[in-house]
Amino acid sequence: MPLIWEREPYQPKRQALSVERVVNASVAIADAEGLDALSMRRVAAELSTGTTTLYRYVDSRDDLLDLMADAVHDDHAPLTGDWRADLDAYAHHERALWLRHTWLAPLLATRPLLGPNWLRGLEHALSAAAPLTSDIADAASAVGLIRDYVRGAVMRELAEKQTQRRTGQTEEQWRAAVAPYLRKVVESGAYPQVSRMTEALDPSPAEQFSYGLRRILAGIADSRQTPK
Repeated sequence: MPLIWEREPYQPKRQALSVERVVNASVAIADAEGLDALSMRRVAAELSTGTTTLYRYVDSRDDLLDLMADAVHDDHAPLTGDWRADLDAYAHHERALWLRHTWLAPLLATRPLLGPNWLRGLEHALSAAAPLTSDIADAASAVGLIRDYVRGAVMRELAEKQTQRRTGQTEEQWRAAVAPYLRKVVESGAYPQVSRMTEALDPSPAEQFSYGLRRILAGIADSRQTPK
């Protein structure tokens, strides 16, 4: 069977539905309630149609997930020709996208989508890295490293939000609850480095992300200057 990207969309004589409407409704459900709430029956109910009718537009839930993930990928800012600035902007764009659609990052953890919007994003990223190196393999490795970093950082943020939902306790409330114990740790003198860490400024997720990204980009730049 050809990939979803190679198939002609179903076009009924009476245009009551469309693939775009099906995908948009599915994205809205996933954004609001997560992928566990997404089923072909639920999407059909949201669109006031039958599940059998829905299958005329999308063959399976897996195909629907591919279409959803590709649909939410939007355009990046124009390239400046400064590879570091452009890859920094690319990473921040991806982080914002994956935080906006919290179901997206796990879907992209393994195989690429290969949809048109995803391919445009990859083309943009590789073009951003082009001033860094003429070796497309090196450029792809740099982009892959950045994407892996973004995904890891986003997954950590999402895990914290999931913990908050499970416990009913915000991060600030948790910090307040463990503060007396941490004071005892500091006062004991047994863990000097841990004590220094707890007394240091605690960056926000966005600040921590930007710091790590700067270090990665600096490392990429250094690797280009180090003889092999």
